[in-house]
Amino acid sequence: MKSQILKMGHPLLHCKSLPVEEFNTNELDATINMLLDAQKAHQGAGLAAPQLGINARILCVGGETTRYSQSRGTECLVMINPELAIESDELVSGWEGCLSVPGLRGLVLRYQTVSYRAKDVLGNDIAGEVSGFMARALQHECDHLDGVLFPERVKNFKCFGFEEALTEEVI
Repeated sequence: MKSQILKMGHPLLHCKSLPVEEFNTNELDATINMLLDAQKAHQGAGLAAPQLGINARILCVGGETTRYSQSRGTECLVMINPELAIESDELVSGWEGCLSVPGLRGLVLRYQTVSYRAKDVLGNDIAGEVSGFMARALQHECDHLDGVLFPERVKNFKCFGFEEALTEEVI
């Protein structure tokens, strides 16, 4: 059974999420399992807790999906209270969609390489650096934790629209 994903317009999607204070709990385990199950069921490149109506700074990103060929070989990362740092000033334009904004795509500028620091389910520190597709997906999911949806990042609305209406000239 697929979890219900909140859609653009729901007030929780526009709120800054609360940090997680307690780790290694049944509630946290259940939340993470719900996120992972929903991401897999919906074939998302990632998913943030607010998209499931949970006001917490938790996300999962990566892992193989049939929707995105760029996901091949990527590891699914679960992050709690993530913080990003820009590792390269290089900005790359790329098409994005979102499970909370179904059927729409937009061209969004994102940093090519970012590093992250976060906690795992036990509260241990995790850190790393990602580039390309994973960097884009991680920035997108972290935006959800701050109440930002990808259409707010689209600079040129000639490069924003319904998937089936976008033409090859635009894409």
